[in-house]
Amino acid sequence: MKRDLVFLGILISLVFLFLLRSGSPQHLAEEACSVQILVPGLKGDAGEKGEKGSPGRPGRVGPSGEKGDMGDRGQKGSVGRHGKIGPIGSKGAKGEMGDVGPPGPNGEPGIPCECSQLRKAIGEMDNQVAQLTTELKFIKNALPSPAAVAGVRETDNKIYLLVKEEKRYIDAQLYCHGRGGNLGMPKDEAANGLLASYINQAGLTRVFIGINDLEREGTFVYSDRSPMQTFNKWRNGEPNNAYDEEDCVEMVASGGWNDVACHITMYFICEFDKENV
Repeated sequence: MKRDLVFLGILISLVFLFLLRSGSPQHLAEEACSVQILVPGLKGDAGEKGEKGSPGRPGRVGPSGEKGDMGDRGQKGSVGRHGKIGPIGSKGAKGEMGDVGPPGPNGEPGIPCECSQLRKAIGEMDNQVAQLTTELKFIKNALPSPAAVAGVRETDNKIYLLVKEEKRYIDAQLYCHGRGGNLGMPKDEAANGLLASYINQAGLTRVFIGINDLEREGTFVYSDRSPMQTFNKWRNGEPNNAYDEEDCVEMVASGGWNDVACHITMYFICEFDKENV
């Protein structure tokens, strides 16, 4: 800006000298009196330092600098808080047996008692354990899996197993024969009631039992080929040999009997003699 003012002053001075040379003295004198020449003065002294201005707006964030060299390793810090207890580890190997310790002191004398009753109770328990062991062994051998068994029912002479595997009558009979038994043969009211209760408790509606007239129509016999005598539990109107093909027998949950076709499949009951188990 100052440079422009100096240049303007020099230009005005040159114009004035040109006019002096080309005009009359009087005329120039008159014009010289009326012309005011503004020439910038010399640069003044520096003024006093002004007060500090208010902070300007923050500038833009500059680019990240280069990663510096890694500093020296600091001193070891203080021990932190203990962490949570971890899970229990796997069981270690069994250690070697230690040395036999010294014998302990003798105990107090026992109180005399009658041991005959205790021995009798122990003997009865041994008999029950032996019986249960025999029955469990029998069940294991008689059935392929525990899921196929709906419990066990027994009388003084018989054991009954309800098999939850649907088979045709002939296949069911072969299954029971192969395990040393027969299809269930209710030959009196007590056995029939036991089997009916068995079916109800298993939540079933009907099962095959060991009665048929396969050899002679109308002459029903048990699966061991023994003849039916005075006892039977035929439902009303049964047997009726519907469609000339009902030669096998089922028991329903009420305990009643009904002749059915032998080719259909259903659950069945096996019967075993205890003396053969």
